[in-house]
Amino acid sequence: MESVTTAHDYIEHHLTFFTVGKGFWSINIDSMLMVWLLGLLFIGVFRYVASRGTSGVPGKLQCFIEITYEFVNNLVKEIFQTKDKLIGPLALTIFVWVFLMNTIDLLPVDFIPAFARLLGFEHFRELPSADVNVPMSMAIGVFMLIIIYTLKTKGLRGFIKELTTQPFESPWLYPVNLVLELVTLISKPISLGLRLFGNMYAGEMIFILIALMPWWMQWALSVPWALFHILIVFLQAFIFMVLTVVYLAMATEEH
Repeated sequence: MESVTTAHDYIEHHLTFFTVGKGFWSINIDSMLMVWLLGLLFIGVFRYVASRGTSGVPGKLQCFIEITYEFVNNLVKEIFQTKDKLIGPLALTIFVWVFLMNTIDLLPVDFIPAFARLLGFEHFRELPSADVNVPMSMAIGVFMLIIIYTLKTKGLRGFIKELTTQPFESPWLYPVNLVLELVTLISKPISLGLRLFGNMYAGEMIFILIALMPWWMQWALSVPWALFHILIVFLQAFIFMVLTVVYLAMATEEH
């Protein structure tokens, strides 16, 4: 087992993934495992509530799930005007899934890594949304949906027209329009993924730095930061969901 003796070693140890393979084909097993476990938790809990739900006085868990569903559903109806069976479930899945991934950051920084070491894993980074591959893969999925919905609604000709005829109306400036619109289009998934990654990585780093302080300073700083970080955990899931719905709404509307 690798010894962790200095602050640099401690930080490096907590920021090292359990990786299989090298280069482009490497896979962060810890991120994949946490994503799948949290995804199965989300499906299992919602499936349980849906199968055991009552029409009378709901239990606390059912009430919480219904409030979450109504919150997301009402938001989607306000943003996405076109009727579509995919957008509502997609928004709910993104919000709950990202929220669960972000919530892992509220656990003590040594809790899951220490448990993983008992199972024989030297490195285990438990926060999947702080792995740039996870937010960017979700953002790429959203980007693919944007292209699909644009082609479905406007066709290939309409898509090309949208990229070339705005904001300048002169045909001589169509190449300029194309460059500007392509930059705007490509920046959507990049900003969507990097925003989530950057905020969660920064939060994780602050918790690690607090863990290096004396115990009395840890109690003085970790609790206020955790309370503030709860807002970040919620907001990042909310922003990722809202921007996804907004981008898809823009893909189904006129320029």
